[in-house]
Amino acid sequence: MAAPIPASLPYADTKPVGHADFYFAVNATFRFIQRHHGEGALIKYWQDLGQSYYQPVSKRWSEFGFAGVADYWRAFFAAEPGAEVEVSESQDEVRLEVKTCPAIRHLREHGREIVPNFCQHCFFVNEAIAGTAGMTVRVCGGNGHCTQRFMKATADLAPQKLEDIATAS
Repeated sequence: MAAPIPASLPYADTKPVGHADFYFAVNATFRFIQRHHGEGALIKYWQDLGQSYYQPVSKRWSEFGFAGVADYWRAFFAAEPGAEVEVSESQDEVRLEVKTCPAIRHLREHGREIVPNFCQHCFFVNEAIAGTAGMTVRVCGGNGHCTQRFMKATADLAPQKLEDIATAS
């Protein structure tokens, strides 16, 4: 494993673990945007998050490459309550094996109706972050368990199939 990169999470918030109730707000926000503005607006919202809010993450991924990607996700999931995620790094990709998605788990435990396309946000947000770093992401699975692969963006790589991302329930 590579040495940790300083400031793996480039945010001012320094709490060691997040509060899971935030997932309620995320789910409700997705539902509101989709219901009142349509699925296209929700996808644009996710892309805008990746390009603007997560711009410091993209910058670090550009600077540190796959080591920066792996370091970010290790730190990110260490701060997510209830997450069970394995992060592996190779020369060609960083792979997240999400065994327990903390958001889906928390929403289910509290009987919340999950927006069916909830898991697609992982693709659209991460693709926006990765894109400006010369990378791409492919997501397979969802609904609490998925694989996310971060790779160099190449012309011969098939596009993400949204049907490979499970409907959340």
